[in-house]
Amino acid sequence: MKYTVITGASSGIGLETARAFAKKGKNLILVARRKQKLQLLKAELLKEYPTVQIVLIIKDLSDREEVLAFYEETKAYQVETWINNAGLGYYGSVADQSMEKIYQLIQLNIEALTVLSTCYVADYEMIEGAQLINVSSAGGYKNVQNAVTYCASKFYVSAFTEGLALELKAKQASLQAKILAPAATETEFAQVANNSASYDYQKSFKQFHTSQEMAEFLLELYYSNQVVGLVDRDSFEFTLSGPMFDYYPEPIKNM
Repeated sequence: MKYTVITGASSGIGLETARAFAKKGKNLILVARRKQKLQLLKAELLKEYPTVQIVLIIKDLSDREEVLAFYEETKAYQVETWINNAGLGYYGSVADQSMEKIYQLIQLNIEALTVLSTCYVADYEMIEGAQLINVSSAGGYKNVQNAVTYCASKFYVSAFTEGLALELKAKQASLQAKILAPAATETEFAQVANNSASYDYQKSFKQFHTSQEMAEFLLELYYSNQVVGLVDRDSFEFTLSGPMFDYYPEPIKNM
């Protein structure tokens, strides 16, 4: 029995992705910190899709010690798709940022994603049909004023995943590595990033996508043979493409 892992599944894009994959009949392993929200989501999905198997794992992936423990729990299942969606936004000038939040952002956006991706690739790179989808951002391809640290973390996600996709292709591995890069999306993300529970997307953005729309874009990426699914920050059009960063086609050899 095959499963799809979705981190950060208790809200936003992760929650809507769980709904979208359940609708496709995919068994799910849903991961987040908030147990009650996951339980409510599981009850909702089982009511609508009673044949789908749903496993809940309660972990805080911003805690380094919980990351490998989480991956070990997933080893009991065959994971055909791994979606690293959990992430933290943080807006503010570099000089004024909270060091506590910076450490949390780096741990969640970069370290946890890298560790989980590496573990999954090591176990599944030659498994036919396996996919790794890492959620980056339009800010992972173009810097945004007052969000430099966040964008830098997402540049890492984009560069790491594009490089991984090229590496897997060179090895003729079966596993596909892909990137979803949303622009403004109506989730809890901006409330956390701006430290404001009353943050209003309607007032802050002329245009944005809903989490449901982004989950639909993720499905388009999932069913494609492309590497990058990017939302243009100006037009808000979604396009699929190959890797976007320049790269050296020849591997560096050890001296």
